[in-house]
This record gives sequence, structure tokens and C-alpha cells, in this order.
Amino acid sequence: LPSLEELRATLEQLLPGVALTIEGAALFVDPKDLTAVGRCLKDNERFKLDYLANLTAVDYPPDRMDLVYHFYSMAHKHGPLTLKVKLPRAKPTIASVTPIWRGAEFQEREAYDLYGVAFEGHPDLRRILMWEGFEGHPMRKDYVPEDQNAPA
Repeated sequence: LPSLEELRATLEQLLPGVALTIEGAALFVDPKDLTAVGRCLKDNERFKLDYLANLTAVDYPPDRMDLVYHFYSMAHKHGPLTLKVKLPRAKPTIASVTPIWRGAEFQEREAYDLYGVAFEGHPDLRRILMWEGFEGHPMRKDYVPEDQNAPA
């Protein structure tokens, strides 16, 4: 896998108008560009990042949430690439990558269920771990669990 600097430069050349930033060991992409960058990372013969190993969210109250994607190439036997997207915490919404990586389906449902991230275009966006009617998103840092020992 090319270095992050080389990867960023190549993606910006292949996708005019897309701007990527590097923070630590991660490549950050703007939410509006996620689908185009994802398609390029998977389909471009140089990268061939055909395996989404992990998709999760990180809550940064009071105003930000990050989505974190880890990609590998089974074809080229390289990776991981950590790709991140910053979202507003008040209404975290982004395009689904399920059409690109079918394995994202359950992982997006988990981020929706536990963090409240909405994935536009997801084929079956519903809770996966918590029951229907459950209030809130238990992995958010402001979630207050019910006291199971409190008198009824």
C-alpha cells in the first residue's frame, strides 16, 4: 500500500475536487466525497481495497462524531488503510458504502443502533443489537443507562 501522502495525492489527482487530509495514521475524507473515494479505493487496480474489515464510530461530545473504516486488499495482500469521516453529532448522516462493500451492511446497522448514525441508501437500516423501541444510542457518551437496581 502506498504511503498516506502518496495515497492522498493519487486520490486527489484521480478525483478532481476531492480534498483529503492526513491526521496521524488516518486519511480523512469529507462526507460528500466518501462514495467516490470508496469506489476508487476498491476499483482502482493500484489499491484494490476489496475488504472492509471494520466500520465503527467514535463519539466526541459536544459536537462531533467520527466514522472509522479499516480496509484491506485481499488481492494485493496489503493494508490496513484507516479512513475517517467527521460528522456533526447532532445529526450524523452519511451515504451507505454497502453498494461498494456488501460487508458494510451489518456494520452500518451496528453504528446506526449504537451511535445513531444514519446511512442514506442502506438496504435495511434498522436496529441490530437493541430491540425496537429502545430509547437512545448506548455507545454515545451522554447515554445514561437505566438503574436496574432502582425501586420500581
